[in-house]
Formats: sequence, structure tokens, C-alpha cells
Amino acid sequence: MSKVSLINKWALAGLMCVGLGAWFTARPQDDDPLDSLKVCKDTQKLIFENQFVRVIDDMIPPGVTEPRHRHRHGVAVYLSDYVTEQITDDGKKTLSQRKLGMAQWAEPTIHQVRNTGNTPSHAIRIELKY
Repeated sequence: MSKVSLINKWALAGLMCVGLGAWFTARPQDDDPLDSLKVCKDTQKLIFENQFVRVIDDMIPPGVTEPRHRHRHGVAVYLSDYVTEQITDDGKKTLSQRKLGMAQWAEPTIHQVRNTGNTPSHAIRIELKY
């Protein structure tokens, strides 16, 4: 690969990053009544937020149900072994067993979550803001 070709690729990558950054920062933030940090303030805490992502620490004691709330798409990293039941707006119930160290892509969702196991659930959610 020629030196000029390599420089052009780096220049294009840099322009794409600048363009994406401008697009992300120009998007207005919603005042969402289903925002998980508002609705689940007893179980979810904000760890970090910038114009690109927000990182949420989510801990649900056994037997506790988080009320109906929304998540954007992102990645969930599980910090304990636990079992939850999720109920989506269409009434679908899903039992999920999570394992320590497991990570999973999560599509946007509106749901309720109940910790049905005997151990506290603990997850870190990294939500993308676009």
C-alpha cells in the first residue's frame, strides 16, 4: 500500500469520526418519562455519561420488580449470577439466567424486570445515545 493511500484512509477515518461526533452532539436529549434512571432510581445509578454513551449500574435485590422503563441499545455486562423475568409491553415473559462475566448486546426495549432468583442481580449497562 502506498504512503498516499494510507494517508487518505486515515484522513477519511478522521473525517468520519468528526462527522459522527457532530451528529451525536447535535441530537437533542429526550425528556423521557420511561427513562430507566428516573423510573428505577432505587435500583439503577448513573456511573458515567457523555454525548456518546451512558453507563448504568443496575442492582436488583431478590424478589424486587423494576417498574416499566426504557433502555436504549447497548451492551450489558453481568457482574453476578442471577435469574430475572422480563415482561415486555406485548405481555411476553422471558426468564433469563445471567452468569458472572457474560456480556450481551441489547436492542432497545421497554420492559419490567423482576429478580426471581435468590441472589441480587448486578449488571453494568452501556447505552449508546443514537
